[in-house]
Amino acid sequence: MTPLKALQQYFGYDQFRHQQEAIIRRLLDGGDAMVLMPTGGGKSICYQLPAVLMDGLTIVISPLIALMKDQVDALNVNGIPAAYLNSTQSNGEQTDIVNRLKVGQIKLLYLAPERLFKTGNRLTEFLQSLKVSLIAIDEAHCISHWGHDFRPEYLMLAGLKDAFPKIPVIALTATADQLTRKDILEKLALHEPAEFVSSFNRANISYTVAPKKNSYDKLMTFLDSHKDDSGIIYCLSRQSTETLAEQLKAEGFLAEAYHAGLSNEIKAKNQEAFVRDEVKIVVATIAFGMGINKSNVRWVVHYDLPKNIEGYYQETGRAGRDGLPSEALLFFSAGDANKLQRFAQVEDNPEQTAIMLKKLNDMVRYCQLTTCRRQYLLNYFNEPFPDRCGSCDVCLTERETFDGTLIAQKALSAVTRVKERFGAGYVIDLLRGANNAKMFEEHKQLKTYGAGADISKADWQRYLRELISLGFLKTSDGMYPVLMLTEKSEAVLKGWQKVELTLSAVTEEAQHETPQHEMELFDKLKALRAEIARDENVPPYIIQSDATLLELATYLPQDLDEMRRISGFGDVKLARYGDRFLKTVVLYCQAKGLASKINARPAKRERATERKPRVPTLNGTKQESFNLYRSGKTIEEVAALRDLSPTTIQSHLCHFIQTGEMNVSEMVAPEKMPAIKDAVESYGGQALSPLKEVLGDDYSYGEIKAVIAWMNKEG
Repeated sequence: MTPLKALQQYFGYDQFRHQQEAIIRRLLDGGDAMVLMPTGGGKSICYQLPAVLMDGLTIVISPLIALMKDQVDALNVNGIPAAYLNSTQSNGEQTDIVNRLKVGQIKLLYLAPERLFKTGNRLTEFLQSLKVSLIAIDEAHCISHWGHDFRPEYLMLAGLKDAFPKIPVIALTATADQLTRKDILEKLALHEPAEFVSSFNRANISYTVAPKKNSYDKLMTFLDSHKDDSGIIYCLSRQSTETLAEQLKAEGFLAEAYHAGLSNEIKAKNQEAFVRDEVKIVVATIAFGMGINKSNVRWVVHYDLPKNIEGYYQETGRAGRDGLPSEALLFFSAGDANKLQRFAQVEDNPEQTAIMLKKLNDMVRYCQLTTCRRQYLLNYFNEPFPDRCGSCDVCLTERETFDGTLIAQKALSAVTRVKERFGAGYVIDLLRGANNAKMFEEHKQLKTYGAGADISKADWQRYLRELISLGFLKTSDGMYPVLMLTEKSEAVLKGWQKVELTLSAVTEEAQHETPQHEMELFDKLKALRAEIARDENVPPYIIQSDATLLELATYLPQDLDEMRRISGFGDVKLARYGDRFLKTVVLYCQAKGLASKINARPAKRERATERKPRVPTLNGTKQESFNLYRSGKTIEEVAALRDLSPTTIQSHLCHFIQTGEMNVSEMVAPEKMPAIKDAVESYGGQALSPLKEVLGDDYSYGEIKAVIAWMNKEG
């Protein structure tokens, strides 16, 4: 059987994703592999599918019992015999699995690392007597001291190649920087491993960072827009998870807490309720989520600041594993950063302390960005990305800028005059002329002392963050980061380079393209899935993902041959569940007078997680503004009705000027157009503030944007 045929038969997909096929062929050829693939990118198929094709047993090393159970359930549902051995099982259950292993009835066996190499343990000796064809190490970053989730028991795996010298090994992780990657390869002693690094981009997740002030009220607003969706809220402390979970329950949400201090019984109960959709929200410390394959988590909130980019990326990646639009929201405060600096201290290990502090500072920089957040995340993992993704809060925010060169010069001059030895707080005090005990007397004599007294402390904090983001300033690593100049600083100080700073910002709604589907049918299919899951005692998403149900509700297959073309229906699931799902679809179509749309489905479906960011569709927020405007309402009336700013509504209408569906004269008087057009041609249309400055008060930003849209008119 070919790998592609096995993929279709067991998993119901008609094409591989990322580099899955090359990885699988490497293992089938007997070679070792190191795989970096984003959460939800299909890592498990890289070893589960070879396990089916190889003659023998595949051993999977996994860090958590919950992960083992989850994956074993999913494999068995797909018709692949799998089992795990761990401390939750009785002696009788373990003996039964050992007997099945002896007669070759199990294709994949899941184990914890300490189970394999525990002192005095005879399991390794027993496994050496079997025909082992492949060893997979999941969450491989756990073996590295530099990784974000180091687990000492993973160090036992250093002896793996000695115990199984001729068996191919695949190490997999979703998050590892260069240092961690190098450490993994050295500790596992893999033999000439091929490295496969897939794109880290999770295009279906939109990223937002919000100030932590009034975070509870902001959270309530966010949750009100996600009433029926599953999500995870990450908190820093055990106490805060319990407190917030109780508050959410009091508000009527189905929520439970999860942290390492709870009993195993309570943790298992809460996790099980979450994966079965009986609880919609888990409020957790980072102890929750590793290896949880729940595919329909629609959002992840970080109520407190994560310690590093790797952890943040992995935790946000627990949303949208099915490829459907999902959200990641983080609440940021400088107080959280100060608190985490203390946790970053590693006793008697200054080298590791420095690395942990640098990782924390990288996380803080992410929160303070004025440039694309997705670009920053991907660049962190050494992956290039354009400077605009169109689906993070920065890219969705329309920014009005102004000439901030003088402000930048004052800031850079202050940093220069204090010899790059002080942090942002001290530099701001210097610029504002603070007369406090911290201020050195000699600094009060500097020309920059009090030079920025007319600017508030909050605005100075914002401007410094923006100057760092633009590369005109940088911060040192370490416990107490200081402001430093960069290669770009000199040009600003000497007046050779102009600096644009942000005056104000209006955030548009994040928009996602969702297939047109029958919502009522989608709900019926989810109810059927829940019923089947209860009967089989597994989580609903193991039966089928939301993405598969969405396809059913979109393309309305009318027989089993048509259903086979839906992603997620392999031979086993089609035989087990096809008739029940098909009956629901057919009865719904008969009642509504609907026909099959299966021929409208692309022959080869591109998975949503691999798509490039799309231009928002016209049936989104722009179309709604346009329809209201066309009904005779003014821009101000549309803005009031939609609870958006007039500036945002103007931007929406400019879209239709550019497409030719609206005449520019509806927003700009004809006599004003020549002057605006001339200014745009002379100065360019990228930044509005210089154009406004040239044109004067008789011309509004909305009029300028409308003419630019008209000049860029399509066709």
